[in-house]
Amino acid sequence: MAYLIDTNIVIYYFNGLTNNTILDNLLSESFKISIITKIEFLGWGQFATDSALYAKAKAFMRYATIFELNEAIAEKTIVLRQQFKTKTPDAIIAATALENNLIIVTNNTDDFNRLGVKTISVAIK
Repeated sequence: MAYLIDTNIVIYYFNGLTNNTILDNLLSESFKISIITKIEFLGWGQFATDSALYAKAKAFMRYATIFELNEAIAEKTIVLRQQFKTKTPDAIIAATALENNLIIVTNNTDDFNRLGVKTISVAIK
């Protein structure tokens, strides 16, 4: 199975808030994210005042395969926003998963399941 990691999971993992061997395996070497996850994660306000932590976060992102926003994902995002009135970041992540046949790893399973996306949840500490 192929997975797309949601922003909340990236944040929890980076901050040591997960205790899950499967997730450790998924994120320790190579993982897939949407471009919006990169933006949300690296845009975290604390990184602006802690350059060492930001450098660590940027190094962590080197392990990611990042799905860029393309026309197919944009069109699917538009349809999801029209049909479900969902927030743009969630719609982009969902559309990325749908267009690439990926399962989203998230703690917001309800938000994505209602959009027709397969999800799995990960426990946090």
